[in-house]
This record gives sequence, structure tokens and C-alpha cells, in this order.
Amino acid sequence: MRVILFDLDGTLIDSTEAILEGFYVSFTTFGKTPPEDEEVKKLIGLPLDIMFGKLGVEKKEVWNYVDVYKQHYRKISKQKTVLLPYAKEALTEASKFARLGIVTTKTAQYSRELLEHFGIMNYFEVLIGREDVQNPKPHPEPVLKAVYKMKALKEATWMIGDTCLDMISAKEAGVNYIGVKWEYENLHAMKKCAEIIKDNVYEAVKYIKGKN
Repeated sequence: MRVILFDLDGTLIDSTEAILEGFYVSFTTFGKTPPEDEEVKKLIGLPLDIMFGKLGVEKKEVWNYVDVYKQHYRKISKQKTVLLPYAKEALTEASKFARLGIVTTKTAQYSRELLEHFGIMNYFEVLIGREDVQNPKPHPEPVLKAVYKMKALKEATWMIGDTCLDMISAKEAGVNYIGVKWEYENLHAMKKCAEIIKDNVYEAVKYIKGKN
């Protein structure tokens, strides 16, 4: 049976508001000027410690910022996150012909809570989050770990994501991959990482269903 692995942010959910607020609170907590929203958006998909580092936080302070972010994010994430259009339809359709998993750089615990909140966690056999791997996307480790846990065949496995991080991770892991359009990744850049890009996750699922 086929396996489909889904990214979360920008693929199934939109937690942009919660993410931006988390960064704002982190920086202001330490008396620093918060970065512009667009600067943060460009980095979504990377692990938090790397995001903070790229936004100018010194290495020795990064994990303090991450801790503040996580504490605040957990309080607001359910209220300030929404399912993307067609996400539920995509999962319903995908579950008819494939086994499903999640591969994200978000914390697995928070991701699971969000998915349970939206009533869709039951669709997934496996959820691989940041704390489950040493090397997050774009390294192949998260995808490979999902494949291993699901005892899946690489040639029968697909990754759906909205950034080059997802596409590179899947490619390096030796599985099929398909991109979806979202604001975190410039479409021009995305075209360099994925040969197939669909408007949304439901269209991506339909494409996979049509492949033998």
C-alpha cells in the first residue's frame, strides 16, 4: 500500500499568526527589537534554534529564546492556527488508498495536540517531530525515520510539502515528492526543488492517487 507523508505548516495547517506572535514575545522578553514579520516568514520550516540564529540571536542565548517561544506558542497555538482549505478533504481522500504520516520540524508534542484539536490525528500512523531526530529537514533523517517506522517501501512513498526543505529531505531519502504552493517559499525557488507543484494539498493527493 502507498504511503503519504505530510509536512504541517503551509501544507495542512496555517499557524503563521501564532508563530509570528511567538517570535515577537521572545524578542521583547529579552529587551530586543523583534524582526519584521516577513523576515520570520522566510525562515518558517527551519527548526526554531536555527531560525533564531538567523535572526541575529547569539548562539549562547538561542535556547533561552526557544524556551520562551514554546511556552507562549503552546498557550495560543490552538486559537491562532487554522486548517488550510481542502486539508480535511485531502486526508479523507488520501486515507482511501494510502497510509499516512506527518514529518515536521515542529515539536511533535505540540503538533499532536494541534492535530487532535482539529480532529485529524486519527488519520496518521506516525508523527515525526523535531525532538525525534538529530538532523531535521532538509536532512533525510526525518523522512527515513518515518519510512522505517511505517515499514514502507521507498518507491511507494510520497512526501507532500510547501518548501524546498521538504523536497530536499524527500529526494535525499529516496522517496517521491510533490510540492504545494504557500507563502513561506517563493514559487520561483520552489520550482528549482520540485518538478511537480500543485495549488493545494488536495490537488497533490489527487495527483498521487492517479499515479500507478
